[in-house]
Amino acid sequence: MKRSKRHIVIAIDGPAASGKGTLARALAERLGYAHMDTGALYRAVAFEVLQAGGDCGQESDALIGCERLQEALRGPQGLAVLANKLLRSEAVAEAASVTAAFPSVREALVSVQRGFAEKPGKAFGGAVLDGRDIGTVICPQADVKLFVTAETEIRAERRKKELQSKGIEAKYEAVLADMRNRDERDSGRKAAPLRPADDAVLLDTTGLSAEEALDKALQIVEDVLNR
Repeated sequence: MKRSKRHIVIAIDGPAASGKGTLARALAERLGYAHMDTGALYRAVAFEVLQAGGDCGQESDALIGCERLQEALRGPQGLAVLANKLLRSEAVAEAASVTAAFPSVREALVSVQRGFAEKPGKAFGGAVLDGRDIGTVICPQADVKLFVTAETEIRAERRKKELQSKGIEAKYEAVLADMRNRDERDSGRKAAPLRPADDAVLLDTTGLSAEEALDKALQIVEDVLNR
């Protein structure tokens, strides 16, 4: 994935509720690029494990979940399986954070992500992938790398409001504790820990609206590509 290729790859990483997913979708839509929420892959694995009555904390069960997901991705729905609304539950998200810590699980999903980045589809001028190790592991040669972050307390408040909007009872203190635990897992795991790539541009969304974050991201993309 060098600059001379015919399409652009944008890698967006960051912790939970930093706004990276919203930004990635908006950026892809504005630029006419394909978008992959790579976190949905891990949620889909966790969902498969839970559906089968397995334990997301057991590596063997997690790998079976990977196999079931890969089989589904090869089916008629393809990547559309990642649009399953059930993947968005807090229980699945929490379970996904556990399964994602297994190096074997991350390795099993690398080819899916890289394949998307390399071949986003003829209708698209590029690909936007968001996750936690896109710029460091999946697409280290991405044309543009963003690391989106925000203050932990702000992220917890965002997540609380998101849950409440879905009719899920959520208390700020509990959400904040879960957020800190997830951050610690993501940053402390041995396999592809959450961290900014050396050449990533930091985008702090603490005081930004979604529209303001998109404007800043578009400017960053333009500046990097015009270097």
